[in-house]
Amino acid sequence: MTESGISLLEGGAALSDDEIADLYAVADRAVPWLRVNFVSSIDGAGTHNGLTAGLGTPADKRVFDVLRRLCDVVLVGAGTVRAEGYGPMRLDEPAVRWRREHGLADQPVFGIVSAGLELDPADRIFTDAPVRPIVVTVERAPAERRMALAEVADVLLAGEEHVDTARIRSLLAKRGLVQVHSEGGPHFFGDLLSGDAVDEICLTISPFAEGPGAGRITEGTRTGIQRRMALAHVLSSQGTLLLRYVRQPA
Repeated sequence: MTESGISLLEGGAALSDDEIADLYAVADRAVPWLRVNFVSSIDGAGTHNGLTAGLGTPADKRVFDVLRRLCDVVLVGAGTVRAEGYGPMRLDEPAVRWRREHGLADQPVFGIVSAGLELDPADRIFTDAPVRPIVVTVERAPAERRMALAEVADVLLAGEEHVDTARIRSLLAKRGLVQVHSEGGPHFFGDLLSGDAVDEICLTISPFAEGPGAGRITEGTRTGIQRRMALAHVLSSQGTLLLRYVRQPA
């Protein structure tokens, strides 16, 4: 057990990583499932000084790591990859051991969503990746950038001019990547909600009030979107709340 001392809100003993994994596990891994994970301040800010790291707590980091352990692919928008300074994604040995015991590949695939393909093929996120990454883009993306990135990643086309989130799910499922874990960013989250592609939202409420200035965890031009979600559980640790919402049946 780590110092975060995570427990169910209604009380009880602190949870182990395996117990946390059981709480977040999807009942049938063969069924396509898209989970989104975000952190927010008490007053709704999605970042502190422009980055999510400023809102992070030990409990949030611990659950964040467990959620990566559960998935087939981690999917992130290119803007978030650049802003948050993502490097090669590599799970630690306890997580690898857990995945082997549960019949999963040692490492999940890392996927980047980018319509403009403003990505450097020489970046360590590609060259030092333990598993060949995926780049999801559109048909109108610059051909020369697509060719360059195809040397270091599998490039998938999900739409002509704008990324089609339903198409992303289909393309990943055809590759056996049915358990999808998205870590942002706000624009991509907005697109996923617009496309009704979200099955689960994991939201950490960090014990800070940020005041005005920071954006929300969703951004975009479309308004009037409302998706009913059901609360599955609430975990707590030293003022941090970790909420899990799942799709409400129609």
